[in-house]
Amino acid sequence: MAEIMTFPEAPVREGSTFSITIEDDASPVVRLIGRTLRDSARIGYAPEVLGRSAGTVAIRSHDTPQAATISFGRKTITVTGGVVAEPDATVVVDLRARFASAREPAGDVVLATGILRALTPPLPHWREAARNFWAVTRGIPGIPEVLIVDADGPGGPERHRFGDGATEYLMAGPPDVLAGVFSGADDFVASLGAGLRVKGTLSQMSVMTAASWRVRFDV
Repeated sequence: MAEIMTFPEAPVREGSTFSITIEDDASPVVRLIGRTLRDSARIGYAPEVLGRSAGTVAIRSHDTPQAATISFGRKTITVTGGVVAEPDATVVVDLRARFASAREPAGDVVLATGILRALTPPLPHWREAARNFWAVTRGIPGIPEVLIVDADGPGGPERHRFGDGATEYLMAGPPDVLAGVFSGADDFVASLGAGLRVKGTLSQMSVMTAASWRVRFDV
């Protein structure tokens, strides 16, 4: 079995930028990868791999046919659907588990390990994630006028309220679960089985699902 190399923890730096583009009419997996890499680039995470000038990495889902290729060029990272004939590295991941590696990487192990790191940026604080979620999704037709968030902290629930009006929607759960949903790192429906609790109508849940897709897939 090949040895998996690891990188030392790099400091998170605000303001680091890399040009990350996705193809036109991109598939959900391409959008998910592109959005996640932009999150890493924005906070200066994993610069040792995002700053590369060459190389290709194939990303494959462990349980679906979904696949994409990350291509590094001079100052540009491009994400496209499908897999090139001979990528420099291949990783198989669980798309519903924050890109957790599902099999041993193939090819360039250093590149594969680096891209897996870049695809798992640290989650923001749940309040920051919820604030951004509300700002991005507030204009979706039918979204409740007020979002109430209860985080199950060690000292008891911590509540934050976004918006003002008569219609409300409550989301509650552990801070990590809330941060994952609001940042787009986690699927909304799947998070219901991981400790997320909601209170609202079925129509509101449908709208909030659409809102979570907007954040998760950057659409």
